[in-house]
Amino acid sequence: MNILMVIPALGNVYGGTTKIVLELADALSKLGADVDVVATNANGSSRLDYPVNKWIVKNNYRIMYFDYFDLFDYKFTFSLTMWLYRNITKYDLVHTHAIFSYPVLPAYWACQINKIPYVVTPHGMLEPWALAYKSNKKKLYFSLLEKPAIQKAAVVHMTASVEAEKVKNLNLGSPLIVIPNGIHRADFESLPSPEIFYEQFPDTRDKTLVIFLGRIDPKKGLDLLATAFGKVHELFPETHLIVAGQDNIGFLPTAKGYFQAAGCNEAVTFTGMLSGDLKYSALAAARIYVAPSYSEGFSMSVLEGMASGLPCVITTGCNFPEADQVSCIVDIDVQGITQALIGLLQNPLEAKKMGDRAREFVLENYTWDKVAEKMVSLYSQILNKTIE
Repeated sequence: MNILMVIPALGNVYGGTTKIVLELADALSKLGADVDVVATNANGSSRLDYPVNKWIVKNNYRIMYFDYFDLFDYKFTFSLTMWLYRNITKYDLVHTHAIFSYPVLPAYWACQINKIPYVVTPHGMLEPWALAYKSNKKKLYFSLLEKPAIQKAAVVHMTASVEAEKVKNLNLGSPLIVIPNGIHRADFESLPSPEIFYEQFPDTRDKTLVIFLGRIDPKKGLDLLATAFGKVHELFPETHLIVAGQDNIGFLPTAKGYFQAAGCNEAVTFTGMLSGDLKYSALAAARIYVAPSYSEGFSMSVLEGMASGLPCVITTGCNFPEADQVSCIVDIDVQGITQALIGLLQNPLEAKKMGDRAREFVLENYTWDKVAEKMVSLYSQILNKTIE
């Protein structure tokens, strides 16, 4: 089975989607699929330091990067467009990731011309909140270009059941199939010492740490979190908030302003993006994980928080109702976030039990090997024309 994955960009600044695509490619290749990934070399305001138009072998799959020019964030790329038209017939199936960016469009069109089936994964970008954000920019593009192509997809892959329900209203026509994201069990079997994190950020030592792990972005709900944490910090002065994530759209000053206005900025550390042992050490140091999002596809960081054994406060915008027995799922408002955090801090033993249940739940149900098995089964159904 020859699979081509197309994504606008793979820079770390783009957060979870990059990680998801690379982890899925690796997991699929371990099951025997031949997987290639193509993307532009975009990395926010810079470019990735990789050669272009040349295959780079990563574990059991390959990546090729292409140059681009940025126009209204759409990442136009003539070289990738030409490559797709010349090479698309080498693949049994094409899987595109993300929408509202030019590189997936020629993938759709090349597939249609050559009758190659394709799967579209929007990664939460068809959520009502996401569509409403900068809607003037998106409406015409979606109506004229994106939606007609998605309607011809073999499958639209949703990562969460709630996401699929919300997307039904768009009348896309193609089947909506839900397969979640995953984590690697080995990454969470033994977390590194919290000392690694404390040495890097000494002001967090001897504090009760609450961790937010995600991009600095309007949809992540940092405005809600700032007000909620301000109230929590008044009751629990030993608490300290870790905001761990990259800022690829210049939103950081606004986010810091939220905490300044809430009067708790001295109890907040912005770490920037954390990766590797430093990220896992931060999770080991934390007592509570919080995701106050307005909108998500299926959050990788929520899975990481749970797999680390942390009690998690997540909003309904995280689209993870399956976790209702092992986490605090609250409305997308300050009151719900505040009350959940206070409840966990007041009852540390119960919070610990919740974290233990969350860890067991994720390791049992949301690992990449299981995700890849489901995806291979989906690809096979598409190729055998047995998809319902």
